[in-house]
Amino acid sequence: MQFIIYLLVYPILWLVSILPFPIFYFLSDCIYILVYYVIGYRKKVVRKNLELTLPHLSEAERLQVEKKFYKHMCDMFLEMIKTLTISKKEMQKRFTFSNIELFHEYEKKNKSIILFYAHYASWEWSITLGTHVNFKGYGIYKKIQNKYFDKLVKDIRSKFDAVLIDTKSTIKTVTENQQAGILGLYGFISDQNPVPHRTKYWDTFMGYTVPIHTGGESLAKNLNMNVLYMKVEKVKRGHYNATFIPITDDAAAMPEHEISRRFIKEVEKQIYEAPEYYFWTHKRWKHRKEKAQ
Repeated sequence: MQFIIYLLVYPILWLVSILPFPIFYFLSDCIYILVYYVIGYRKKVVRKNLELTLPHLSEAERLQVEKKFYKHMCDMFLEMIKTLTISKKEMQKRFTFSNIELFHEYEKKNKSIILFYAHYASWEWSITLGTHVNFKGYGIYKKIQNKYFDKLVKDIRSKFDAVLIDTKSTIKTVTENQQAGILGLYGFISDQNPVPHRTKYWDTFMGYTVPIHTGGESLAKNLNMNVLYMKVEKVKRGHYNATFIPITDDAAAMPEHEISRRFIKEVEKQIYEAPEYYFWTHKRWKHRKEKAQ
């Protein structure tokens, strides 16, 4: 059954991916109308998240953020499909880096790098980073149940010199690489909602005390890796720019949870700057505690 589903869906994805960009984004506009006005996909969740975290905005202002978010979300998911056939040259033109030299300076420190980033703007197209750096790039991801689509996703990433590691294999892979002297770049998207009863650290995020992922920090401290935050911004439709922000080049010496705290504060700052590009459909504040003072 998995293979049949793959055979049925893949041709549609491929046809979408080869559309010229003007038609491609016209399709996105049509999908936006369907998703927002007809289906109302997770509209209650998005609206609640915006009410909780952006109380300083008026209802009309939050509505504008909401609509802009849905338009961006439709663009972003179609752009994920575009990675099927987009060339390296085109990707490098559309996803740029303002200070790639900083990353190269960190590579010279001769330690592996943990790269934190968020569900903001375009995390999918950030895979082009692998074509700009010397370290081998690894992305941490949740394995797709359909093994054929899982392989497809891995093959797409390999076009941009990136290797995917499923969450269950992360510690083993990173540790083995360290023991073998393999210097790597490990990308962690760590801003979403972890399981509360397994959470060791809670902190303030957008005004509420919530559980925070600390897996990336634990690896960085245990293996003394360097840590950077990648701030991705949407320049215009179909174009993004990333800036690297240092968190630490001495993770082992950092106080407990300080790395995770600095990361989540960078994410928070970015959301306040342009909230429409954050991924609001997840129930990030489901397990919130009292509102922070």
